[in-house]
Amino acid sequence: MGTGPPPPFCLPEEDRIAVNKACFIQELSACLETPDLDALRARIRAIREALAGLRPDHACLTTCGETISFRRDILLAELEQILEARTLARARHYLRRLRAGCSQVRTNPVNDINLLRWKEYDEVLTDSLWMIRRRDNSGAHIGSYWGNFVPQIPRQMMLRYTRKGEWVLDPFVGSGTTLIECRRLGRNGLGVELNPEVAGLARSLIAAEPNPFDVASDVVVGDSTTLDFGALLRERGVERVQLLLMHPPYHDIIRFSQDPRDLSNAPSVDQFLEMFGEVVERTSPVLDEGRFLAVVIGDKYAQGEWIPLGFYVMTEVLKRGYTLKSIVVKNFEETRAKRQQQELWRYRALVGGFYVFKHEYILLFRKKGCE
Repeated sequence: MGTGPPPPFCLPEEDRIAVNKACFIQELSACLETPDLDALRARIRAIREALAGLRPDHACLTTCGETISFRRDILLAELEQILEARTLARARHYLRRLRAGCSQVRTNPVNDINLLRWKEYDEVLTDSLWMIRRRDNSGAHIGSYWGNFVPQIPRQMMLRYTRKGEWVLDPFVGSGTTLIECRRLGRNGLGVELNPEVAGLARSLIAAEPNPFDVASDVVVGDSTTLDFGALLRERGVERVQLLLMHPPYHDIIRFSQDPRDLSNAPSVDQFLEMFGEVVERTSPVLDEGRFLAVVIGDKYAQGEWIPLGFYVMTEVLKRGYTLKSIVVKNFEETRAKRQQQELWRYRALVGGFYVFKHEYILLFRKKGCE
């Protein structure tokens, strides 16, 4: 059985510290009541020594009763910050923050990230430039299907913009990358694929991925420009989804089929955009207000001209009741078309006066109606 990359907070035991929750909070509270900075520092040093294994008899290390787990490096850094505080007021500020992270959970409405322990979520990206050298090929993921996107993208979108048990809709599901990540993160997923053979591949790959959270992972054969997505969801007992993920063809860069309904067979860029706009029109009503749509798209080069397909797609979405929240630029080092041909592409660029494509966009939109 394949297992995916670990979710936040899942680290090897040697990288974590488990303490008795009640005793640890009580110890931090006692530190807060210490009347002077030197005495406070002495108590914090005793806690740090206990956590480092130098004082194994310390009460906070008791494993009976409810325990709380920390990343070792971050907890020790928090204690060091308290020790380095130059005033009693500042040391108490850091102590209150640490105690709050032990006893409370504070999230925003669209994800499960505990903002009181935000330092532990360093897997979650927050910069607008993503340097991902290799796609994740663990578990059921494969890299052989032309045009599939790296699993790290849907993973990041779900960590930031969904909670466990919520629904994700992918109207261009392809080989099932999004739904495999849904299984790993405990999100329900619905995907639509035009090509029945590709849909069959997606179902087999998704079924090969463990489903520890017992979530729905459904692939439907259909045309996303004409489907009734509301009816599809009602068949599954839900009315709305909480995240839309779209990775459409980059127009005709890769021809995925001979089907004229396939966006990769659109006769022109304008017709491609019209077809893509229809998908946005049909999926938007089933997205909860205030929730997010992520579109992964790249530009194209045709007849000596750079075609800014990503920005054309962005305009189509903005016409339809969304606000733009972010533009992420993601590099790509390895594509099937350019693999082993780096020198050739460099020569072509020098001859043709252009730059070789090494990036694509992740366009993030929020549905209006909930500010």
